[in-house]
Amino acid sequence: MPRAQSHPRETDFDAAYDAVLARWPRPTTASELRTPHGTTHLLHHGPADGPPVLLLPGGGSTAASWGATAAALGTTHRIHAVDLVGGPGRSRPDGSPIRTAADLRTWLDAVLDGLGLASAAFLGHSYGGWIALRYALAAPDRADRLVLLDPTGCFAGFRPAYLLRALPVLLRPSAARAEALLAWETGGAEHDPAARRLDCLAAERPRRRPVTGPRPTPAELGALRPPVLLLLAGGSRVHDVRRVAARARTAVPGIVRETHPAATHHTLLESPPPAALSGIAAFLTG
Repeated sequence: MPRAQSHPRETDFDAAYDAVLARWPRPTTASELRTPHGTTHLLHHGPADGPPVLLLPGGGSTAASWGATAAALGTTHRIHAVDLVGGPGRSRPDGSPIRTAADLRTWLDAVLDGLGLASAAFLGHSYGGWIALRYALAAPDRADRLVLLDPTGCFAGFRPAYLLRALPVLLRPSAARAEALLAWETGGAEHDPAARRLDCLAAERPRRRPVTGPRPTPAELGALRPPVLLLLAGGSRVHDVRRVAARARTAVPGIVRETHPAATHHTLLESPPPAALSGIAAFLTG
């Protein structure tokens, strides 16, 4: 069925989303789930009876950005990639606004229930890592394992230089400003051009202000029950990777840490090194 007429920039975004999605492994399907906080759009790949993995993108990215991860894990696991409600993807915020971490838990509870899952492993990138960690702390029986890809707001704050570069995108969003930020952050590292275009157009999409909050306390992190794999981008300009690694090692007993020197914050999701993908697969099956 043809799409309804839309604004030209929205049409550009849809075309960019479809271009990234076209490179997902086959078969890939899409679905929508009604939740108290809006209609959630998901992408699915992998054997129906495989161990479930829920993928949460960063605040400016979409479910489509997980294609390489889906290809690496989808031979053994059932992949469910989520467009964040209120984010730039194809979920619709046609329910109660998500205003608190408790609302995020209610939303993810509804997503798991809608998928018929008692629990799942969680992979989260950037802000999606913060959501996944908060959910694992609040609902430990529903989070089997936790993979955090260069997560923000979990173990350390942002670099001031990154905040200064990101400010124009936040105050006056445009594809050109987003491109300038990504060009600076990736610094010439390999970055999938189709995924990059999608992220740039996503900056112009209407979105709700994301829920934020303080970093988890040392006591909370010390009580974290699911096994945790922390993948860090050695070239990340978003935060001090060494500080993140040190604080995670101190706070989370048994955490597995890997740093990929050639990756940056954004390329770790969209152009992940093969070693990162093999590390995730080994952790999930270990």
